[in-house]
Amino acid sequence: MALLKKGDKGPAVKELQKMLQELDYNVPISGVFDTVTFNAIQNYQSSHLDKFGRPLEIDGSVGDLTMWALQNPRTKAVTGVIDFTKMPAASLGGTAIGRAALKAAIDEILNGAGEIGGNNRGKFVKKYMQPAGLSDGHSWCAGFVSWCFLQAAGGDRSKMPFKYNAGARNIFNQYKAKGWIIDNATQIPEPGDIAAFWRVSLPSGFGHIGIVHHCADGFVHTIEGNKASKVAGFTYTKTRMDKFLGFGRVMG
Repeated sequence: MALLKKGDKGPAVKELQKMLQELDYNVPISGVFDTVTFNAIQNYQSSHLDKFGRPLEIDGSVGDLTMWALQNPRTKAVTGVIDFTKMPAASLGGTAIGRAALKAAIDEILNGAGEIGGNNRGKFVKKYMQPAGLSDGHSWCAGFVSWCFLQAAGGDRSKMPFKYNAGARNIFNQYKAKGWIIDNATQIPEPGDIAAFWRVSLPSGFGHIGIVHHCADGFVHTIEGNKASKVAGFTYTKTRMDKFLGFGRVMG
């Protein structure tokens, strides 16, 4: 089938919307692939598997695999909708300091932390960047992760597991130098681990970083700053993470 995506119009979109209504999604049958339809597809993808038993890619578009899953809704993953404002169960693992950093990240979601007054601006960004010797106006994903681990260390930078830094690749490289990068092929990321990505190009030195909330059913759920204007939760298919560098876990 042809890929259906946001902005498309026509009978195929209308049939898709009828299918979503049958699955209890409140989607108008307009024949226009609008934001409501897009959000419904993303929600469905976040909790269902494809015909091979793999998690669907959460991209809001409908190709062969998502259409099959819509037509075969019994192949449902256990996770469902994720509440990023709650700490994950102890059974999902995580080191003491990693879970403490995650708790700080969750508290920032509850505080409504994010940009205020423009891109990379505002009191929260300043708070994350100040210990790195910077003010707002800079990318703040790594400052946010550093700040969370600073809170986990009781506000004492000397007790942090890595040096406070505003560079995502710098933090990832610190973990790498300590032997703290976990094997993505054989190990499951745990609450409080870091998840690092490259930007622009692999050798560019630019990156992005977040904190793992938990992993289940082949999905990795993270809390990140500066991917959106607010501190927020995001979900990835573990085997299809774009521009992914690796997971890191404080050890020892």
